[in-house]
Amino acid sequence: MSGHHQMPQHSRDRRLDYETAGVSIERGDAFAKFIRGLNPRVVGADLGGFAGGLELDLRGYRRPVLFSATDGVGTKLLIAQQLERYDTLGIDLVAMCVNDLIVCGAQPLAFLDYIACERIEPAVLEPLMEGIVRGCEIAGCRLVGGETAEMPDLYGARGFDIAGFAVGIAERDSVLPQPNRMQAGDCLLGLPSSGVHSNGLSLARRVLARIEARRPVDDLRRALLEPTIIYAKQFNALLTAGGITGAAHVTGGGLVANTQRILPDHLKPRFRWDWPVPAVFHQIAEDGEVSQDEMRRVFNMGIGMVVVVPAADEAAERKAAEDRGVTLWNIGELADG
Repeated sequence: MSGHHQMPQHSRDRRLDYETAGVSIERGDAFAKFIRGLNPRVVGADLGGFAGGLELDLRGYRRPVLFSATDGVGTKLLIAQQLERYDTLGIDLVAMCVNDLIVCGAQPLAFLDYIACERIEPAVLEPLMEGIVRGCEIAGCRLVGGETAEMPDLYGARGFDIAGFAVGIAERDSVLPQPNRMQAGDCLLGLPSSGVHSNGLSLARRVLARIEARRPVDDLRRALLEPTIIYAKQFNALLTAGGITGAAHVTGGGLVANTQRILPDHLKPRFRWDWPVPAVFHQIAEDGEVSQDEMRRVFNMGIGMVVVVPAADEAAERKAAEDRGVTLWNIGELADG
């Protein structure tokens, strides 16, 4: 009697393969081809390789510094799923990363994306990628790579998450903030936001749930889905005046906490709170019965970026903004802390 065992013969309908396990190589290849067909001036020619590369022109830099940032869009994804609208999320993703580079004084160079999903759905992911490319166009950077992963056992039906990664460059002597140049009485200037941007959505969604039983809320959902502003061009216009000592991208934690991050310990921001506040914030506060203190602690309240300048340089900054069609408000000043 032989001591060898024969391998069992499985019927064809019981054989396992990657497709049966929920991952389609063909869907992935088709999606990669779609991405390569997007704007070639923005999408890197070597996209789809093992890593993305970008040739650096360092002429004009004496001490170049590379900056990197990463972020996502949080539970704004759930608002998009409710409305079945995905074309703005990519802009948000680029904005959340690139704006963090800008306030350090860095010029955005490259962007990468990571998409994890239950299944590659072209109706969802194609407008998402188009938004990412549009965001890179606005920011003036290149999409040099990315990854799309189908993980059916990790994400529920049509579930997905996205993350972005950005790289920028700055001259060492121009890196922001410069807290040693700040003093009480310096001006706080504000660039308007387009709404909630990509922060505070967990609280805003609770407000939606509270009022949905009483009336339709798609108007509020659409307002919450308004994409985050990418401030690259606006901020570059302000930099031409040369007086900026610091800038803050207003994200989770609201206006005060994000501004405090760039200040020396002996100074604090003092805001006037007298600028025009987008209607979406009034709606969240009233319908959700959210206190004013909590609104200011969580949301940007209409200011997406804060810039610190000496009082003597305010007029020049305002003129630089006006000449380039950039809206800029005086929103407060620095005070002794």
